[in-house]
Order: sequence, then C-alpha cells, then structure tokens
Amino acid sequence: MLGDRGLADAVLENSRTAPIPDREKALLAYVERVNGGSFALRREEVDVVRAAGWSDEAIYDAVSVCALFNFYNRWCDGSGVRPMTAEDYAASGKRLAAHGYLPPPPPR
Repeated sequence: MLGDRGLADAVLENSRTAPIPDREKALLAYVERVNGGSFALRREEVDVVRAAGWSDEAIYDAVSVCALFNFYNRWCDGSGVRPMTAEDYAASGKRLAAHGYLPPPPPR
C-alpha cells in the first residue's frame, strides 16, 4: 500500500480496524462478502459501498478482481500449481510497483 508494509499487513490482518479511510473499509467489507457469500448479497450492501463514494464501475472492478482471484486459486489448487515463495511474491510486487502489468517494451 504505497510502500508502507505495516499498513498492508494491518489491512490483511483486519481491514475493519486497519488505519485506512472508511470508504476503503466499506469496499473491502463488500469484497469480503462477495468472496464468502455472494449468493446472499443484497442491494442494500451495494448501496452502502455506493454511499461510501464508490462508482458502479469501481464496484464492478473490485468484484471482477475478487472473482478472478477465486478462479485462479481454484485452478492452482486443482491443477497442482504451487504458490510462489514469500521472496518471489516480494520481488513480483516490486516489479509490479515499478512497471505495472504492461509488458516491457520490445528491445531496439
């Protein structure tokens, strides 16, 4: 979270008590519901996220990311793909922070 490992750890431990803005807490709480009980979601839960200042597009993006991670986790579990080491995740995070998801430019 913008170079603050302690903040990232606090969010991962408990996003409801982490020192982040209330609007982010609302979105993360909604994503948690999508992750563990999407079949029981109600319009009122989406309305809470909207009232916190998130657009429908942002909510859609958050739900899509959550769904894709669920898909990839199930795919990895089912196909035997093993997770990366903590060091590999750290290196990948640094690369993504520096360069994003775009591929490197072709050599000249």
